[in-house]
Amino acid sequence: MKYISTRGQMEPVGFLDAVMTGLASDGGLLLPASLPDVSGKLAAWKDLSYQELAFEVMRLFATDLPPADLKALIEKSYSTFRVPEVAPVIPVDGFHVLELWHGPTLAFKDIALQFLGNLFEYILQKRGGRLNILGATSGDTGSAAICGVRGKKNIRIFIMHPKGRTSPVQEKQMTSVLDDNVFNLAVEGTFDDCQHLMKSIFSDVEFKEKHSLGSVNSVNWARVLAQIVYYFYAAFRVQETTGAKQVQFAVPTGNFGDIMAGYIAAKMGLPVKKLILATNENNILSRFFNTGVYSIGKVVPTLSPSMDIQVASNFERYLYYRTGQNAAKLCELMNGFAKNKSLTVPGADDLFAAGEAGTAQTLAVIKKVYEQEGYTLDPHTAVGVVVAERLGRAILPKAPPVIGSDEERTARRSVPTICLATAHPAKFTDAIQQAIGIAAHHPVLDKLASAETRCDTIANDESAVRDYLVRKT
Repeated sequence: MKYISTRGQMEPVGFLDAVMTGLASDGGLLLPASLPDVSGKLAAWKDLSYQELAFEVMRLFATDLPPADLKALIEKSYSTFRVPEVAPVIPVDGFHVLELWHGPTLAFKDIALQFLGNLFEYILQKRGGRLNILGATSGDTGSAAICGVRGKKNIRIFIMHPKGRTSPVQEKQMTSVLDDNVFNLAVEGTFDDCQHLMKSIFSDVEFKEKHSLGSVNSVNWARVLAQIVYYFYAAFRVQETTGAKQVQFAVPTGNFGDIMAGYIAAKMGLPVKKLILATNENNILSRFFNTGVYSIGKVVPTLSPSMDIQVASNFERYLYYRTGQNAAKLCELMNGFAKNKSLTVPGADDLFAAGEAGTAQTLAVIKKVYEQEGYTLDPHTAVGVVVAERLGRAILPKAPPVIGSDEERTARRSVPTICLATAHPAKFTDAIQQAIGIAAHHPVLDKLASAETRCDTIANDESAVRDYLVRKT
């Protein structure tokens, strides 16, 4: 399997080189030159364990990685999870909640970043050399990436987060890791600023190669690959309990990486009726899928800070497919967006339905589900549930207008909705307190209260970040 850039100006590379490259040298994102059709494999895959399924999916894309080594990496990566199932599916209020937060840092990012951290270590052991990871986070990516590589030989990690714009727990998870190879940078700006700094630095190929820079953000294809697995796994679990031929997924989305994995799974042959894209007030993505216009607005702080994003880094991968895999057309769109902060794509993609949920709606659904089901949603997952409740009725045939009725639940089961739960609620205890009047707790997070921290504040300035990297690498 070879990997190409969305912008078409980079020679194809193998999987291991794609992992180490991260962002393509022409500024584009790497994608497989072609996607495998696995529709004929689904019956054989449906009873596999999570780890077995991960191997079957990943081996199709990692053809230059010996199968025995890939198996070992998968087993090592998911041995750190608190449940053997890795990503269990829980029935809640007529929906199916896919719990993706059973990893070390209690966020869905662990599923990809435990694997990627071990993969980086494996490649360096085989090839020699060193790696300096530069990443940007709106919250959970940072702590998951740090956890994935902390203490690993020949790897240093530099994570930029927007100062004061992550939840206090998210910040503490990052900055309380004191290993010598971990560096936290609080940037005086937004997540979009952090992401822009990262991409701009990576676009300087000479600087990138001189300082052995690599990426753990979802611009790295291995992140998306690892996330594809749980779409197949969740669909199989729901199909075996409901007998449904198709499923649909509700995905709270900020950077488009998680839902991009679902899009790839659907293109590979997973029977997905709809991908329900859910945003908070930072609604650039839901606006695009409803109007065809992708235009930057002002970042609004919300209860779901990991989604407080306007420029979604993985969206370029989607646009590449939307333009018929036409790199020249993609470049035209991206160059226009860089200049005008807006782009337009005519037509529609019937696979997607999109909507947004505001603060009041998010708090209300957390409260409703807790009172009716005894189950606590984190605010990001709640955004997905709000939009799924609203749009799911329009998608399903003859669904009644009353949310929560027996008739509606029966209608939902005809095309079951799987809501991705992206983080443990205790990571956003202030929001949970507002919603239900009770603080959410987890022993892993409770231990952080008195933890020592280390973090450097840095200006929202590329030269300042470059100087920091030069000093520390």
